[in-house]
Amino acid sequence: MKLSSAILGHGGYDSDFSDDETAEKSDQQKNRNEDALLKKPFQKEKQSKVAHRQVATDEWDREEARNQRFHFLALDAYARHKKMVNDYILYYGGKKEDFKRSGENDKTDLDIIRENHRFLWREEDEADMNWEKRLSKKYYDKLFKEYCIADLTKYKENKFGFRWRHEKEVVSGKGQFSCGSKHCDEKEGLKSWEVNFGYVEHGEKKNALVKLRLCPECSYKLNFHHRRKEVTPTKKRASTEQSSKASKKTRLSSPHRHKPKKRKSHKDQTFLEESDDSDKDSVNNDEQDGPSDADFWKGPPQETEEKTREEEFDEYFQDLFL
Repeated sequence: MKLSSAILGHGGYDSDFSDDETAEKSDQQKNRNEDALLKKPFQKEKQSKVAHRQVATDEWDREEARNQRFHFLALDAYARHKKMVNDYILYYGGKKEDFKRSGENDKTDLDIIRENHRFLWREEDEADMNWEKRLSKKYYDKLFKEYCIADLTKYKENKFGFRWRHEKEVVSGKGQFSCGSKHCDEKEGLKSWEVNFGYVEHGEKKNALVKLRLCPECSYKLNFHHRRKEVTPTKKRASTEQSSKASKKTRLSSPHRHKPKKRKSHKDQTFLEESDDSDKDSVNNDEQDGPSDADFWKGPPQETEEKTREEEFDEYFQDLFL
């Protein structure tokens, strides 16, 4: 043993490539140490062999879920809901009719207005206002409440229907320049009527005085059971003529008014009587010829009353709006 060790130690039979092998081993060890230092904590080890089947299926599922999520987020709300319903029916069974919502309790704006409509709104009705009543009140404010549109189909039963006019009817003149009946458009011989409209609204009896413009045939239907009150136009010309006559009388009487005279002596009175007689003769002559010079010193001439533009328009439109 000593001999063999001595021989190996002193290099009697030593190989020339022993130093190269040790150098390669040291280099490989350094590379491994460097790779371990440079390796990131989340980095996976390199697999030199084929991966297990479970690893491959997990990776495929992860990639497929990523693709499905991308396409699902790209859809809109309705398409997303439809896809989810179809997937539910595909995996769990069922029918599409089970997912349809019932529309029995659905209401439109028109249905809400019909339920909460009032022919006339009072201050008491505006106390407790929810959104449905506010919607109906907003529609009521847009109506024109001067003349009514009448439904005379049941006039033999003494039943009438009245409603206010809307914007299109006002523009076309329906109910004012043409017959206010729902099924009539006559424009000749219209008459105005005042009707005490009695109706039941939300379980409460109410009355309202409404005005109508009807043709002779529809007026006969309205007055079938008893005659209503006819509205005749009140002319202002008679009153204006009376006022103008009264003003003329005051004008004529004003220049002949005499001021009270002071007491004077007998001589002055005789002189005044003579002068008065001469003045009377001169006044009579002046009245025949024209206004005397003394009239101009009594004050500015009183202007005759002329009608304003508004009064002329009122007289012109008075017959049209009744």
